[in-house]
Amino acid sequence: MDSASSALVGMGLAAAGFAGAGVGIGYIFGKMIEAVARQPEAEGRISKYMWIGFALVEAIALYGLVIAFIIMGLRG
Repeated sequence: MDSASSALVGMGLAAAGFAGAGVGIGYIFGKMIEAVARQPEAEGRISKYMWIGFALVEAIALYGLVIAFIIMGLRG
């Protein structure tokens, strides 16, 4: 496998982090809905932590995007 092919494979693997981020975001929001359904009075406290978790999971997806762009820049 030449370097151009392996760079494309590396870009694809770096972008595969979006799938994990999508699953993580869905899990976070699903658990938020479940928790608010059980204890509606705790919504303000729970939602603060939900948004922090959402931001951290989204940051992982952005790291994968940055790595894919770095590999693309090194390729050409």
